[in-house]
Amino acid sequence: MEFESLDEYLLSGKPDKAAVVRQLLAERPGGARASAFYEGLALLGARAPELSLIALRLVLAGKAAEDAAVVRLREIVERARGGDATAVEAYRRELLD
Repeated sequence: MEFESLDEYLLSGKPDKAAVVRQLLAERPGGARASAFYEGLALLGARAPELSLIALRLVLAGKAAEDAAVVRLREIVERARGGDATAVEAYRRELLD
């Protein structure tokens, strides 16, 4: 399953967070492993912290949302949003490895 709008949001900030959250809540991919994230998104909506979306993306990739993994992916996301051309590939590698 692809998560294009979530990936695009994390890497570029577009589409806006509210639209991504609405889509995630409508589709709720990831089943039981992601259910706690959706409870939080339902409560907070677009006010959900970026780290929650990053952790959810790790879970959707079949990874554990451990602190070190979330921090690593957050650093990659920040580089991508800052224009680092190598960050997109690093993001994909992080989710596939």
